[in-house]
Amino acid sequence: MESQPYNPSPAPTSGGNERVMSIASLVIGVVNLCAWFLPICGVPLGIVGVVLGFLGMKDPSQKTLAIIGMVLSGLGLIAACINGAVGAYMGLTGEGFQFAP
Repeated sequence: MESQPYNPSPAPTSGGNERVMSIASLVIGVVNLCAWFLPICGVPLGIVGVVLGFLGMKDPSQKTLAIIGMVLSGLGLIAACINGAVGAYMGLTGEGFQFAP
């Protein structure tokens, strides 16, 4: 019986998911800059955009898009958190818009 030389299989290459993730992070970051005034939309979009940007940074060719997406998502996340905190404060203290005639 002949022995076959051991040929380890090559490491799996990425399937291009990093490119999709970095572009999705960029798109979500831009959308998040428009959705920050609704904290129920802005906070989850910001978190998803930052996570996708972080995962998209694994591909060196897409690193710039991923960083831009993370920055835009982070700015939207910060703005949504500030807006939610100000809204909660105004609601608890009774300040803000009064709809009574």
